[in-house]
Amino acid sequence: MAAAEAAKSTVEQFTAASNVAFKEGVEKSLAALNELNTHSKKNLEAMVASATASAKGAEALGAQAMAFSKAVFDNQVTAAKSLAGAKSVQEVVELQTAFAKSALETYMAEFAKMSETVSASVKESMKPLNERVTATVEKFQAVR
Repeated sequence: MAAAEAAKSTVEQFTAASNVAFKEGVEKSLAALNELNTHSKKNLEAMVASATASAKGAEALGAQAMAFSKAVFDNQVTAAKSLAGAKSVQEVVELQTAFAKSALETYMAEFAKMSETVSASVKESMKPLNERVTATVEKFQAVR
């Protein structure tokens, strides 16, 4: 009879310990899943923010390119009118040289402005992604 009671007590202790261990395992798993879900949500938000910043940068660059194209066209029309009104070959050469110099300077200035726009857009687009990478690295370092 005492052996039966001892066996029953051992089984109950084992069952209780198993239930506690199972419950703790489930709770840890759920906590890890919640943390992973939160991390994934933040990553998705960073991707959306990055894409939004990229779209804004592309829009700004497109508007800048359209404005530059219009200005170049207007300058070319003005130059063509000036060339048409030239009274000598020497004047045509001088007008063409001045126009070419001005067009090159304008192009170089616009190229610099567009490069700045692209650079700013890339920085703004990468910012949310860099923040997420930093957060992930910090998380892994904290685990070590």
